[in-house]
Amino acid sequence: MEDIPSYVSATFIAIVIAVLGFIYYAVSVAAPGKKNITSSVVITLLIGWIFFVSAQTFNGFFTNLSGVPRLPIFVAIPTLTIILLLIWPRTRAVLMNMPITTLHYMHIIRVPVEMVLWWLAVSRAIPFDMTFEGSNFDIISGISAPFAAVFMVGTRSKSRIGAIIWNLIALGLLVNIVGTAISYLPYFFTPTGGEVANLGVFYFPYVLLPTFVVPVVLFSHLVSLYQLIFKKDQSQF
Repeated sequence: MEDIPSYVSATFIAIVIAVLGFIYYAVSVAAPGKKNITSSVVITLLIGWIFFVSAQTFNGFFTNLSGVPRLPIFVAIPTLTIILLLIWPRTRAVLMNMPITTLHYMHIIRVPVEMVLWWLAVSRAIPFDMTFEGSNFDIISGISAPFAAVFMVGTRSKSRIGAIIWNLIALGLLVNIVGTAISYLPYFFTPTGGEVANLGVFYFPYVLLPTFVVPVVLFSHLVSLYQLIFKKDQSQF
């Protein structure tokens, strides 16, 4: 991982900070008042999670492939948390009030994420199959996100069906790259010849892609779909 240019890490750290900003704003709007206690608690927990996960990379926690696969466990934790948030009635009320335009604009970060993946592939930290040169078409979601935000859920025009379809397609593209990334993890894939495994995500800061950025993108899709399907007043999204 020493051969990866510093600007790649800097770009990815900027992506993480941007995602935190989107989440903080969305929660602040959904739970106003009380001196933004809710948003402060959420952002503190997220930053704590980021530091905890990142700290594990410096002692080789994730690169130790013996025993139970460790990275999938750290991916499962935020995923299960998202499910609980959607199930618990008290949090569902907050999720219903999140600004759906913000949740859509958040997907713009998928464009620089794809650039980071390409840079990592050039540095042989991940396979090219995980980039837009391979079977990863997730960059389409990032490019189309502003149009979905403006013309499907924005103030200019609204299309509930269009927004649902866009979210489902973008969610499918996310599932596709996640499946590809999993198939190249060293737990399941042994490189032969000039092939490389998906090793970049075992190191800082790229470990935050599967343990933070991807779960937040998933969260954004699920909350958007929840609002689009169950919110009665279309003018409120």
